[in-house]
Parts: sequence; structure tokens; C-alpha cells
Amino acid sequence: MEASAKRFRKRDAILTCLRQTTAHPSAEWVYAQLKPEIPDLSLGTVYRNLALFKEQGLITSLGTVKGVERFDGNTDPHVHYICGSCGGVLDLKEIAVPQELSAQAAQCSGGEVTGCQLTFTGVCTKCQNKNQEEKS
Repeated sequence: MEASAKRFRKRDAILTCLRQTTAHPSAEWVYAQLKPEIPDLSLGTVYRNLALFKEQGLITSLGTVKGVERFDGNTDPHVHYICGSCGGVLDLKEIAVPQELSAQAAQCSGGEVTGCQLTFTGVCTKCQNKNQEEKS
């Protein structure tokens, strides 16, 4: 197979993997998922492609969660909840990002708003229950 075809096959697989999960994965997670089907895939290739996708606006970065950068293949405006205890990331589909928020941000900044990330942090139910059990 030609080198450029291999590169695009890997690139497509990385993007597809990211878009098919709601796990908000790290580069390492994507690599572990794809390595069995693409044996010549390197972790460096995953990192480079994630950086490219982020630059192109095809994915977003949630920043670092417990020291590891996490990514989201869903670029539509939506709300996240990050557990500070276990590092779990959830989409809060029940909460809509108000469009007037973007309009206010544009008005206050005098600039154009091209995206919005709304993230709540806390301790998830699972970790709360675990903490309660440990105290008992």
C-alpha cells in the first residue's frame, strides 16, 4: 500500500474512533483501541493527528483531566461534567448551551465567538457513594 494511502487510512481510523465514542478519550486510549487493527500505528501518529484535527476544528480538547489531555469528537455546543475524583467525563445532554450566552460574549468582547465550552466540575455519584462507604 502506498505511504500516503496508509497515512490517510490511519488518519480516518483515528477520527472515526474519536467520533464513535462518548468516553472523551486520551491519545493513549485511541491508540490502544486502534493498535490491534492497525499494527503499524504509533502513539506519535495518534498525537500528531489529534493535534491536526484540533487545529482544523474537527475535534475539541477538554484540556487536561487528572494530568492527561482528553478529546471530544462531538464539536456541537454541549455541556460537560468532569469528576475531580475519578476523572470521568460526562456529556450533560439535558442542559442546552444558551445561544444568548455566545451573543453576550461577542458583545462584551467586541469579537466574534467561534465556539463555547461549558464544563461543570464536581464529584460524580459513583465516587460519592464510594467515599460514603469508606467513611462507614
